[in-house]
Amino acid sequence: MNSVTERAGTQRIRVLIVDDQALVRRGLALMLSLESDMEVVGEAGDGMEAIETARRLRPDVVLMDLHMPRKGGVAATREITAALPQTHVLVLTTMEAEQSVFDALRAGALAYLLKDATEVEVLEGIRAVHRGESRLTPQIARKVLDQFRRLSALEPKPTYQPPVEEDPAASLNDKETKVLQLIAEGKSNKQIAGLLFLAEGTVKNYVSRIMEKLHAGSRTELAVMALRQKRVE
Repeated sequence: MNSVTERAGTQRIRVLIVDDQALVRRGLALMLSLESDMEVVGEAGDGMEAIETARRLRPDVVLMDLHMPRKGGVAATREITAALPQTHVLVLTTMEAEQSVFDALRAGALAYLLKDATEVEVLEGIRAVHRGESRLTPQIARKVLDQFRRLSALEPKPTYQPPVEEDPAASLNDKETKVLQLIAEGKSNKQIAGLLFLAEGTVKNYVSRIMEKLHAGSRTELAVMALRQKRVE
């Protein structure tokens, strides 16, 4: 490919694979090498190596395992996202305990997939994270929503409820409210498009508009806001 073609083409997503099992890294690298829009720029076998390699290579996306020697994936995620704001982390692990999920999300991970995810789910997850979107497998999304519901139930209820002067969500129209509900249920833009008979690009525009109206920084934050405002049963 000549330089003119490279400039005209879409820049590939630069991926760093982090896993303590060499066989897993090799399999992921082979899978990603078949995608025209992705490039594996490095591999790391533990958290400390992941941080060093990420600082040196500045990848777009890090595929991060959690249980690793020397330094775990949560700590590595925290350091990488703090030092490299343009690098997004997608957790890919066998660990589905609630504490692991919440620790990883608090550390800055944008997505959390289990290793039994399909190739399509992993590839679409990488592309989504590169766009700055969140991705959660359905069972993980349920854990997150259940936890938010429990936390909401534990919040002390004031004896006096002052009138709400302004509800940002009230500015949403019916279609935007439906999109918000589906986001809170863990649906991707593609799934929302299918359910609402819209183009995926239209859904993306809806999501951007909802985030702007509600002053939210991520899809996960939108889900939290939807739950707090009783928009998800």
